[in-house]
Amino acid sequence: MTQGVELRSVSVRFGDFTAVDNVSLEIQAGEFFSFLGPSGCGKTTLLRVVAGFLEPSEGQVLIGDQDMRGRGPNKRPTAMIFQNLALFPLMPVWENIAFGLEVQGWSKAQRRRKADELLDLIALTGQAEKKVSELSGGQRQRVAIARALAVEPSVLLLDEPLSALDLKLRQHMRSELRAIQKKTGVTFIYITHDQGEALTMSDRVAVMNTGRIEQVDTPDRLYDEPHSYFAATFVGENNRIPGRVRAREGELAVLETSFGALRARNVRDLSEGAEAMLFVRPERLYMNGSENEGNRLEAEITRRGFEGAYFQLEARSGEQLLMAQLQNTASTPDLSVGRRVAFSFHAEDAVLLVEG
Repeated sequence: MTQGVELRSVSVRFGDFTAVDNVSLEIQAGEFFSFLGPSGCGKTTLLRVVAGFLEPSEGQVLIGDQDMRGRGPNKRPTAMIFQNLALFPLMPVWENIAFGLEVQGWSKAQRRRKADELLDLIALTGQAEKKVSELSGGQRQRVAIARALAVEPSVLLLDEPLSALDLKLRQHMRSELRAIQKKTGVTFIYITHDQGEALTMSDRVAVMNTGRIEQVDTPDRLYDEPHSYFAATFVGENNRIPGRVRAREGELAVLETSFGALRARNVRDLSEGAEAMLFVRPERLYMNGSENEGNRLEAEITRRGFEGAYFQLEARSGEQLLMAQLQNTASTPDLSVGRRVAFSFHAEDAVLLVEG
């Protein structure tokens, strides 16, 4: 039976170094939950704490309603898939999948039946007798998932399992993983530094930085409504325009910048006079606004990339760099390098945040 995971004020220290700093959150049963962050942010350490390979210096880990303190990896209702997959090259595929069941005392006939069921689940029917070396990278990945699922864990832990695959295969395996999770209903906890993986597959994402959680949210809210400076800079591309708050207007604020007065959502309720950074996504910039329209950014195009359906632009105004993604339509104006253009954006599409 699938179960949820709760972390209560979990900290992990190695001498004077704090790898995980007072993390608390709840992961729902049956959820695809991802920890996203740069190398060294503590996400893998946190996964090893859930798995039982590390005991927290402080705090509790609960799976279901059971406190896991003192229970090693083999005593927890979890299974883990590592980056290197750790498959056995001399065993056929079905024995790799059923290895954990042999340890549990299942007969050979029982193990083979279970392995065949899981091969159907991962779309590798008929591949049971092949050696692991005869499989593609994506097929080996699916075998590792099947082996982890064979022991019927309540929680499956995945430590950057797609990192060794090429880009096209990684993109394919995202949908494969999500489909398998949906079919089984097992709680997946996924570790990645790849925001595309996290946003594509997850029900919710926790953004981590220096051992702490910056934000936990659904992928769309995390992208559209970052709550912290780090989340806004780490997840997706963003234009950053510095300035000082001149006035507050309800849920908006007016920021005085090198472009003049710009309006954006004041999610941190910043006071007048506060230094802040305005964040607006490249795809939220548009052209053909009127001269009197607010949030006007005049700049000179310095680079133009054509991707068929879109133009990727870089433009400069003094030291300020802007990025824009504009659709290729019949009304798209001349976007030659060196041309001076005016971008606009809606105040609701931008957010004001402060560093730290």
